[in-house]
Amino acid sequence: MSRAVLRVAFVLALLGGLLAQSPGPAHAAFSDVPSSHWAKTAIDYVASTNPWMNEYGTTLFKPEVQESKRRFAMHIVKAFDPNGTTDPSITFPDVPTTDPYHHYINIAVKHGWMTVQADGKFKPVNAMSTNMVHRGLVIALGLQAEVDGLIAIHMDGGLVAPDTPIAVNAGRFPYMVLGMQLGLRFNHATEAEDVLPTTVLTRDEVAYSLWKAKIVSSWTLGGLAVYRDIELPALSDQVLDMAEFGFNYVGYPYIWAGEWHVKSPGGYCCGTQTQGGFDCSGLMWWLLKKPAGGYDNTSIRGYTGWSLPERSSAAMAAAAPAKLTYAQTQPGDLMFQDDNAKPGVVSHVNVYLGNGWALDGSSGRGGVSVIKVDSGWYYDHFMWSRRLVP
Repeated sequence: MSRAVLRVAFVLALLGGLLAQSPGPAHAAFSDVPSSHWAKTAIDYVASTNPWMNEYGTTLFKPEVQESKRRFAMHIVKAFDPNGTTDPSITFPDVPTTDPYHHYINIAVKHGWMTVQADGKFKPVNAMSTNMVHRGLVIALGLQAEVDGLIAIHMDGGLVAPDTPIAVNAGRFPYMVLGMQLGLRFNHATEAEDVLPTTVLTRDEVAYSLWKAKIVSSWTLGGLAVYRDIELPALSDQVLDMAEFGFNYVGYPYIWAGEWHVKSPGGYCCGTQTQGGFDCSGLMWWLLKKPAGGYDNTSIRGYTGWSLPERSSAAMAAAAPAKLTYAQTQPGDLMFQDDNAKPGVVSHVNVYLGNGWALDGSSGRGGVSVIKVDSGWYYDHFMWSRRLVP
């Protein structure tokens, strides 16, 4: 055999080996998920690259179908414990062992990723909400200690007095805080499509959350350890009322110019928003502004609030009678930050809770959360604070 023939044979063999090693797509693109679909990358990852949400076959994903509890049980188990075994001691009056979803439901409940009703029923065809999806994924990621820390958020009781717990919705608050930090909820360009904690999710929303949970970095997970023990200073009754009220809105989406918890009704005083949610300064109105100019949420909030006529973060900052340093900042104060695009120009605001914690509504995080502000971006971009609550 000539050298030329040998050379050609070698090259063909080499190319054949490389092609055999190169991973190709599991199947053709889903016909109902166009390339422009906001969740296409996530859908491809969870239903094509991986076989977690491909139960409708190789050509259809059905992104607008609502996610049921039994299907989510299947999806989360396939993603996080594909070789798991059932616990025969766990039974459900509404899910017999012959049910094709029983295997997944049993394992999901065994791990604590999903729960049963008070009567022991699983309610397999019930729909999944944002919070329910976040809960399952947060626990599947091993963040139970962080969940427990958020549920046990408390005020320092001093050297003698015991610490005082702060009232939170234990079934929602910890999972929405951690879900927001993990980026599990997509911040839509069309704000009417943004989901609330109680919104029933479609398959594309679930695909996005599952994708984000599976690609999260160990660095991000490790950074959440700060939530394992949250102690705030002893808060005044006024600041405590504000904090407990604000905790109910963790997980609400970032809505530009939003300052109301639902779509603005007819005759609303202050503009139009197509979905409940808040931008950073709108959240300050929701938490702090006393009735003025037609804005009044005291029937929802239960306390009066304080004078805050300014609407933007820059205007709120400019109206500060004194520019307080970070060291001078106290619970209830407004904190202002600039950004990289315009150094020295206030572009963001949140409200301080003490001991390095704040309630914040940001576009970067996609909504309302409880965050640390004594390090990282918020500390580096801190400008000054404003005393609002006496």
